[in-house]
Amino acid sequence: MNEHRLEVADVFRQHGEEFLERWGDVLSPQQRKAFRDIRACRTAALGEFVQPCDHCSHQVIQFKSCRNRHCPKCHRRERDQWLAERAKELLPVLYSHVLFTLPHELAPVALQNPRVVYGILFRAVSEALLEMATDPKRLGARLGFLAVLHTWSQRMGQNPHS
Repeated sequence: MNEHRLEVADVFRQHGEEFLERWGDVLSPQQRKAFRDIRACRTAALGEFVQPCDHCSHQVIQFKSCRNRHCPKCHRRERDQWLAERAKELLPVLYSHVLFTLPHELAPVALQNPRVVYGILFRAVSEALLEMATDPKRLGARLGFLAVLHTWSQRMGQNPHS
């Protein structure tokens, strides 16, 4: 039996209108686009193509995917593969991922002065982690860490994280 499993797109399609009525005015344009794309993913709304069988004349109609990077259905395989590759890179030690976010209001300043702003961000992150780690009431240990600047887009200063 091929039972349908509930997906994010199902929830978006079933409750999308009431969600948008309540929260639509606070969604960014990018969030609205991701929402629309995920709702439409693999439905007639995006079009279709015919998938022929390699061994007989049977044909199956397939709906096109949205290809939005936030869609869990479109990028699940890539995400799982990426995570598996990253897991191979981890040391056999306890691992924690900590995220430090630059306030959105500072993004314009970071765009104009990236070296200064990100230098301050990385120094503050370093000092905070080292102070917390050496505190005997917390971890009480020497800490090693790797810091990476991450943005949600390829334009520096757009939602930067360290």
